[in-house]
Amino acid sequence: MIKKVFRKSMLIRSSGRSTDYISPSFGYGCLYNCSYCYMKRHKPSGLDIARNTNDILTEINSHAYFDVTEKPNQTHEKYITYDISCNEDFALHAKYHNWEHIFRFFKNHEIAMGSFATKYVNKDLLSYNPESKIRIRFSLMPQIYSDQLEQNTSKIIDRIEAIDDFIEAGYDVHINFSPVIVVDGWLEEYAELFKQVDSIVKYKDKVKAEVIFLTHNEKKHNYNIENNLPGEELLWFPSLQERKISQYGGDNIRYEHNKKKQYIEDFKSVHSRIIPWNKIRYIF
Repeated sequence: MIKKVFRKSMLIRSSGRSTDYISPSFGYGCLYNCSYCYMKRHKPSGLDIARNTNDILTEINSHAYFDVTEKPNQTHEKYITYDISCNEDFALHAKYHNWEHIFRFFKNHEIAMGSFATKYVNKDLLSYNPESKIRIRFSLMPQIYSDQLEQNTSKIIDRIEAIDDFIEAGYDVHINFSPVIVVDGWLEEYAELFKQVDSIVKYKDKVKAEVIFLTHNEKKHNYNIENNLPGEELLWFPSLQERKISQYGGDNIRYEHNKKKQYIEDFKSVHSRIIPWNKIRYIF
């Protein structure tokens, strides 16, 4: 169910990882049904689309001009970056938004830049040149995991092949290795993924990465079991995981911190051996 709503909250939250800030939600919910999705913990179905888009853009504009973020930083060397899609997949839902209007706002803004992660290759977006003021972060994981955890999303090979297309169309493009899944043979699977990236991406000097290891949630785990969502055997490993209170208060589970330190080092080792050109902006 898709519903137009008046977005009341204009809170702009600090991020500091993928972007400097998270904008008020243009959309809330997702029409995908990925097994690990944190959004589904809060909104299991449906999608709310803000009908007061200009109010959100006005708030971002005001925020940017009064912001004191120091540049350069790891999110961008020049612009203040805003994640416009923290609570949805903007590329998937673009047809429900006035997306060209939103992109144009950032394209013409002196100091603000928009960014979003996606699991969908929306070729309609290629018709617009945002002149590098919109960053798309294509989410990647080994296809064998994606088949179970991200059903009906764009194939991983299609996402990788889209990287050059979107760069040529005028987008800033990064890779979002998220969530990283640790199971038997995981490093071998990621090595094959890195080899695919290395063989396909031409603009190696332009593409950076962010890496986020799996955070799961007992409520979502139970929901997946009750609704027969696939892939829970990849997500729920209490022997490897510990409780974690998220940055915004969620009660979740993640890989136990000492084990995770080793997983991070293992990931970076394989990554730097195969695609050293793909600079990791941050990893956690």
